[in-house]
Amino acid sequence: MAKFDVGVVEYLANSRLGPNPMVRNSLMTAQAARADSLWVPDHLNSLFPRSVMKKPYVGAAALMPRPDACLEPWTMLGNIAAKNRIRRLKLGLAVTDTGRRNPAVTAQAVATLHLLTKGRAILGIGTGEREGNEPYGVDWAKPVGRFIEAMATIRALWNSGGKPVTRDSEFYPLHNATFDLPPYKGKWPEVWVASHRPRMLRATGRYADGWFPAALFEPADYKAGLETVRAAASDSGRDPTSISAANFFYVVTGRSRDDIDEALDCVAMKTFGLLVPGDAWQRHGGHHPMGDGFGGYQDIIPQVLDEQTVLSYTAQVPVSLLQQCLLTGTPDEIVDQVAEWRDFGLEYGVFANASLMQPSFKKAVAASAPFLQMLRKVRKLGSP
Repeated sequence: MAKFDVGVVEYLANSRLGPNPMVRNSLMTAQAARADSLWVPDHLNSLFPRSVMKKPYVGAAALMPRPDACLEPWTMLGNIAAKNRIRRLKLGLAVTDTGRRNPAVTAQAVATLHLLTKGRAILGIGTGEREGNEPYGVDWAKPVGRFIEAMATIRALWNSGGKPVTRDSEFYPLHNATFDLPPYKGKWPEVWVASHRPRMLRATGRYADGWFPAALFEPADYKAGLETVRAAASDSGRDPTSISAANFFYVVTGRSRDDIDEALDCVAMKTFGLLVPGDAWQRHGGHHPMGDGFGGYQDIIPQVLDEQTVLSYTAQVPVSLLQQCLLTGTPDEIVDQVAEWRDFGLEYGVFANASLMQPSFKKAVAASAPFLQMLRKVRKLGSP
């Protein structure tokens, strides 16, 4: 049975102690867990409403009082690369988008990181979210079409051999564009795509080396999505088994079942439910407070939601919905949950410690130990 791969996510928010301590802690956690990779997100601001990312709702607000103070990921990945000398983890982006960043610039950034890390860079990429585009004057129309053209552009530049490229495109036309950075030992970075809907799943099969959705599926839905991705790969003449089957999970754990249940019942933790699309709410007998057709994390603009609105919305989050979109429990319970995902095709789990989003700072910090235990135990799972 093949090894089950494990990654760790760093939130990449500036703290009262500066930009480095939280990143250093995540790097040490990944190394101590003997993980395979460390990941950082790409956001200009948080996906969670700033109006409740403060005391008394979040104890860690004492350490990170500005939830929207997001650090720039490529700069930080270069910094991490210089310190990543013990286990030499792979470094990935979870994930960038094709609206705010021109694909030629993305191709250059990840190719540079790939050379710096001697072949250990992974480009996580997707359509992005409304909150990181529309407020900054970036056109949010046709995000899927823009993504498909961006991926074709990146591949065209990487495969150009340094020769000028001219290519028609609705979004990213190239006119004698050159790209002369070399691949590392003949290999370009792996591209992992965050996709959920049919058109994006098919694009993943055509262009990606890995499928990397957020944890908004049930295991059976994950299996169906993976089948769509691999069928599209086969239709494109690619080896479908060459695509890594990954997933991004938020984890809520603690020293006891009471601590875990207390964390899940808090306002800030329930904001995860607002990131889930409306159709998932209906499957749990509820209705998304922003509308049944609301797209969840892709549509939310959290910085405009005031405190009373968030309190009203989170009061409506079904407990079963929260349990679906998070991994929750003791380390052994979470290992059992990941094992179920593995049985439906998952090969690579990437985990973020969401236990920080609870009212007790002491309990949030204490959850670091069971989170590390969970990572070590999950790593021992074999892939399907």
